[in-house]
Amino acid sequence: MAENYDVIIIGSGPGGYVTAVRSAQLGFKTAIIEREHLGGICLNWGCIPTKALLRSAEIKHYADNPQAYGLKIEGKVTADTAAVVDRSRKVSLRLNGGVAFLMKKNKVDVIWGEARIGKPGEVVVSGTTKKPMEPQPPVPKGAKGEGTYKAKHIIVATGARPRVLPGMEPDGKLIWTYFEAMVPKEMPKSLLVVGSGAIGIEFAYFYRTMGVDVTVVEVMPQVMPVEDAEVSKFAQRQFEKQGMKILLEAKVTKVEKGSDSITATVEKKDGTTEKITADRMISAVGVQGNIENLGLEALGVRTERGCVVVDGYGRTNVPGIYAIGDVAGPPMLAHKAEHEGVICIEKIAEVPGVHALDKGKIPGCTYCSPQVASVGLTEQKAKAEGRDIRVGRFLFGANGKAIALGEDQGFIKTIFDRKTGELLGAHMIGAEVTELIQGFVVAMNLETTEEELMHTVFPHPTLSEMMKESVLDAYGRALNA
Repeated sequence: MAENYDVIIIGSGPGGYVTAVRSAQLGFKTAIIEREHLGGICLNWGCIPTKALLRSAEIKHYADNPQAYGLKIEGKVTADTAAVVDRSRKVSLRLNGGVAFLMKKNKVDVIWGEARIGKPGEVVVSGTTKKPMEPQPPVPKGAKGEGTYKAKHIIVATGARPRVLPGMEPDGKLIWTYFEAMVPKEMPKSLLVVGSGAIGIEFAYFYRTMGVDVTVVEVMPQVMPVEDAEVSKFAQRQFEKQGMKILLEAKVTKVEKGSDSITATVEKKDGTTEKITADRMISAVGVQGNIENLGLEALGVRTERGCVVVDGYGRTNVPGIYAIGDVAGPPMLAHKAEHEGVICIEKIAEVPGVHALDKGKIPGCTYCSPQVASVGLTEQKAKAEGRDIRVGRFLFGANGKAIALGEDQGFIKTIFDRKTGELLGAHMIGAEVTELIQGFVVAMNLETTEEELMHTVFPHPTLSEMMKESVLDAYGRALNA
């Protein structure tokens, strides 16, 4: 006989497990189905382990430049690839265990296996056919397995996977996705990165800092195409100073494999081609939702461009079936998935005051060096919408804390509606901006005006002072520039 739940969530990534916790808090009998590892891609193969790798790269950068801080380090600093990777994997394993603890603490049943929605209200779980990249942690104690389970509400949170382009199919040896790029057995001497979004640029920075000769190929006219053009241009200059080669408005048309290298034919904007040979290639051309083999098509669940179509509350066109996170479309970010899941389950529970997700107020962060963070409209988009705007900027080089840190490269840019004082967007590049952007996100959610920001007292000396100065600059009142 099928076991009954109020809510079943398919997938235990950030969106899935956070939704499960909130569901349990709201009094629902809840189960979560996972085929591979608790925490999903973000915790095991994305957000968290990449930050551990990038931290190692950051430390190496400082060690390579001790003279900038009045220090001496005798001998050359070298990277122990195996140790760097091992640290990254241990960070993920620790957090994986944390998710298991949260499920137990909140009395969420964990069901292990592949899920398929047989009909609305019913999920069939079979043994997983997914082959993990590495040995997985033991199945949580008390986890359930194959069988049929019923629930009035089924939430699909199956995430996404790397997009594969014809002719650039990853083989695990010469052509990598972010999976293989996170666990190199040794550092290649040269690397070709195709795509300069957050994933591509973070890996390009990591490998370049580790001493690898890196070339980035981007089909769009700027690196990090979703960012403000001014930020992207500044970032490109910094990357090139670090020794990266960047080719814009270029595309890989052919990849030839050697015994231990690849040769890519790159077509440029003017129609000319260039052959680039590298030890390894990372395909970072985006991700696509995991919508296959879930039974969605047979149920008539609407999909579009590889993602499930939902409203602002995660509801699909089929009653009782919901989708959140990457599988529900862009922006494909862990924090968007978490908040989307909370909105979805609170709407199901009829919690008063639940609002649809405002995607225009979701911050994006790239953890290269310099870091990049943004929220809201770029200057270009604001103008395209016909907005009459004020733009403020403040340089890291005019901030005392940034100079003291030896991090004086970067700027903060704010965009306001000239008539109303509404903060339309904020764009940052420089040290620790991924930790600063939340201030502007809070301001936008509270509908804070420029006047209120100007009269907010920021602590001195901090990097955050640049946020206020950027606002002041938009109105011709900057005090330190």
